Amino acid sequence: MATRRFEGKDQASDYQKFRFEPSQEIIDLMFSYVDERLHKPYGFAVDVGCGTGQNTRILSQYVKKVLGIDISEAQIEVAKKDLGSSDVTYSVCPAEEVAVGDTSVDLVTASASAHWFDVEKFLNEVNRVLKPGGCLAIFTYFANMEVHYKDRSEQMTEVFSEVMNILAPYQHERVNNMNTGYKEMYEAIPYPDKRRIENIVTKIRMPLSSLMGLFPTFSAFQIYLKTEPEKAKEVLRTVEERFLRIMGTSSTETEVEMWLQNLLLLASKPQ
Repeated sequence: MATRRFEGKDQASDYQKFRFEPSQEIIDLMFSYVDERLHKPYGFAVDVGCGTGQNTRILSQYVKKVLGIDISEAQIEVAKKDLGSSDVTYSVCPAEEVAVGDTSVDLVTASASAHWFDVEKFLNEVNRVLKPGGCLAIFTYFANMEVHYKDRSEQMTEVFSEVMNILAPYQHERVNNMNTGYKEMYEAIPYPDKRRIENIVTKIRMPLSSLMGLFPTFSAFQIYLKTEPEKAKEVLRTVEERFLRIMGTSSTETEVEMWLQNLLLLASKPQ
């Protein structure tokens, strides 16, 4: 069963505000693959582990009907507040038990979420719901992000890495699936038509305040906050001060640039 780590309402709200959407490059790569295997218009997509709907809403620009599912009621509640399109619906549902009919789905996606799934059960469910020729797209970004600001990028990235090292003891073992590049998951996909695309770099400009807002969205930080609340809060306060000092500014609205390493797995069910 998918692991529960994103249940809090405050965390869901932060997730909506600060988590990243898939880059246009990833979306283009995904639909270039789909275009070669299915005829337009695409009728139905399911976004599994959708969180607050960052990827789900994008899919609605390409597919007639989109269902976003997540095991977290709090995440789905936030997602429903920003539907974006009448063709998008959301449901509280585990990744391993998708509440749709057999061979009814053109595209199944999982954005920065598949490491939380029971891989064998999830892939069996994908096989059940996909139409012949239907596609699976799994993508994620990694925690080893770079923070760029003028000529101080190395210092900024070092501070970010220090925070991730502090959080490491609180990280769930399933995150190792992401840290190893989903290699076991890719090997487990039963379809011969599959593709692995690595080293997709996304650069995102954001105010420092948004970077600071990212930390509480991490599941490991939430465990740290529950275990050592004062230490967790002190880490955020100290890190913000260090970033500002390195940048030589007093405003958290000063922009930095985040560099993300992304991975995309693509597969197509045999006709």
